[in-house]
Amino acid sequence: MLIVKKFGGTSVADKERIFNVAKRIADDYKKGHEIVVVLSAMGKQTDILLSMAKDINPKASKREIDMLLTTGEQTSVALMAMALDALGIPAVSLNAYQVAMHTTSTYGNSRIKRIDTERINMELENKRVVVVTGFQGVNKLDDYTTLGRGGSDSTAVAIAASLHADACEIYTDVDGVYTTDPRIVKDAKKLKEITYDEMLEMASLGAGVLHNRSVEMAKKYGVQLVVRSSLNNSEGTLIKEEVKMEKMLVSGVAADKNTARIAVIGLEDQPGVAFKLFNHLSRHDVNVDIILQSVGRDGTKDISFTVNDEDLETAVETIERHRQGSLKCEKVDVEKDVAKVSIVGAGMMSHVGVAAKMFEALYDVGVNIKMISTSEIRVTVLIDDKDLDRAMNAVHDKFFPTQK
Repeated sequence: MLIVKKFGGTSVADKERIFNVAKRIADDYKKGHEIVVVLSAMGKQTDILLSMAKDINPKASKREIDMLLTTGEQTSVALMAMALDALGIPAVSLNAYQVAMHTTSTYGNSRIKRIDTERINMELENKRVVVVTGFQGVNKLDDYTTLGRGGSDSTAVAIAASLHADACEIYTDVDGVYTTDPRIVKDAKKLKEITYDEMLEMASLGAGVLHNRSVEMAKKYGVQLVVRSSLNNSEGTLIKEEVKMEKMLVSGVAADKNTARIAVIGLEDQPGVAFKLFNHLSRHDVNVDIILQSVGRDGTKDISFTVNDEDLETAVETIERHRQGSLKCEKVDVEKDVAKVSIVGAGMMSHVGVAAKMFEALYDVGVNIKMISTSEIRVTVLIDDKDLDRAMNAVHDKFFPTQK
């Protein structure tokens, strides 16, 4: 079997954990499997590097930030190859340039275009474990790029798809995908399996187990994923196209504090205004989520929407730049102390009253809803972030009642 194994930063945070991972890899290697390992930077190394950059130059270019951040993964893969060698397992570490992993040119948030597999295949034929840097690629200028936070998951899935691997295993500090964040809700339950679509929604809505683009890619190329713990041997959660069990009404409750609400007040109430607003934002790569339009007075309307915290400054600057010109709005209001709570489940398509059940749970604990967004398999509400823990526990208990 050809197995791609991805290990997150906490799994390789220090010498003890590096050797723990190396021993797991060695066990599979000794069973005759071909193994490609994808690693994140050690522990909090990415945060440390970002802090160093900010200390030197708070306005450093994204190109130089990427050049700096890629050293984190290069450190972890080299140390892992050394650890495997110390255990008597032949291994070689490769960075994105050596692979080569071609990406788009957007520094800080590039996307994988293709992977040249010749070098990896050559090393596998020579019976080596191949240890590859996650999170990074190389653009058409031969500059290093990074794939955004959590991008190592996408690296692993892309390699698994390119090599037609038999398995893609994502190892993390939790032992699978839970119905919600077990750090917030103590009664969270581990799922045996979940569909790509459900996992994609949960990942996009703040469930930090998997990078949402990695799930998107896995679905597109039919890569079956397993999320499991690097610290124990539990079975983990299988992510695939269809699940065998009858679809649960709701598969999980996700939360996202990394959000802000922008209200554009006093826009002209005429065709094309929404297009102008969101076209300006899209040109600056601002991703918009929940959108609410309300009629104002005297021929005006207001549009409110949510963005990620990291896009907030760019979004506000963009709107202000066009406020007196093409947008002609009165003012822009920003609310930072908000959070999203979502329920996700393919079973929602065939059941009525799911949203009402969620709203009842929030009403029961006195949580006010600011905005609502829905899809076939998701209901998302925007609330005050101070209410997040209470809301998550209430909603989870409504759909996953604790057995007395």
